[in-house]
Amino acid sequence: MENMTMVTEFSILGLSDKPQLQVPLFLVFFLIYLITLLGNLVIVMVTFVDPSLNSPMYFFLSNLSLTDICCTTNIVPKLLEIFLTGNKSISYAGCIVQLYFFMGSTCIEIFLLTTMAYDRYVAVCDPLHYSLVMNQRLCVLLVAFSWIIGSLPSGTITASITRLLFCDSNKISHFFCDLMPLLKLSCTDTAITETIIVVAIALIPVPAFLVTLISYTYIILAILRIRSAEGKRKAFSTCSSHLTVISMYYLSLFCMYMRPTSTYSQEQGKILSVLYTTVTPMLNPLIYSLRNKEVKNALRKVIGK
Repeated sequence: MENMTMVTEFSILGLSDKPQLQVPLFLVFFLIYLITLLGNLVIVMVTFVDPSLNSPMYFFLSNLSLTDICCTTNIVPKLLEIFLTGNKSISYAGCIVQLYFFMGSTCIEIFLLTTMAYDRYVAVCDPLHYSLVMNQRLCVLLVAFSWIIGSLPSGTITASITRLLFCDSNKISHFFCDLMPLLKLSCTDTAITETIIVVAIALIPVPAFLVTLISYTYIILAILRIRSAEGKRKAFSTCSSHLTVISMYYLSLFCMYMRPTSTYSQEQGKILSVLYTTVTPMLNPLIYSLRNKEVKNALRKVIGK
């Protein structure tokens, strides 16, 4: 170990090393980033300025939009720099910071998606008591819990990564400092870190997924009990968007992290990471709100003013 050269910076290889693809990829991800920022900022703005959107659902959506902005801004600008200038280097500290904010935004988003599932459960299964159950105090507590508790596992996992040694090779075969590529790159035993990751997954995504699954089980049963076809359609339309997003989000996360590092595939990891770091944050405002008449009316009022 004394003869090994310790890594002080990493080289992020990006999505492709083909020169002819750099400009097209830059344009694609720049457009995705602009749509993500614009869509999510619109959700935050209209929720803040329009009293008609002063409801738990839009309160949760605005916080989800802030999380998506943090996630993409943490990753995409560096990726765009790689495409445009070819500068793939990132300092050790910069890599650790990027990993911390990525893990934190992921955990916070999981909690927010679970909170939104519970909100939909109350709206469909107990509509008469919705305003009483989902009161302002409970909504603020749920969001505060999501942001505070969601940030804790990120610190623990990042701290365990800083205890690893990275020797000789500093090339990260990914487009950002993700967890699995760093584990593969380490020249020391990663068993303790992998155990911490498994425990974190068992304490956060798995219980959150079970709560979401139970909520939607009751929601589906309640929808099936509705007699009119129009009533079923309206009830299902309030949940279908959220169900679509969480299915894609959890599927990609579980495929990425719920497996040993020995079976990790770099190409598969890149594809899955693109889904939950860039595509999902872009689609969230489009799926959840920008197709919603209330948001469109609120946006027209803001533009008119």
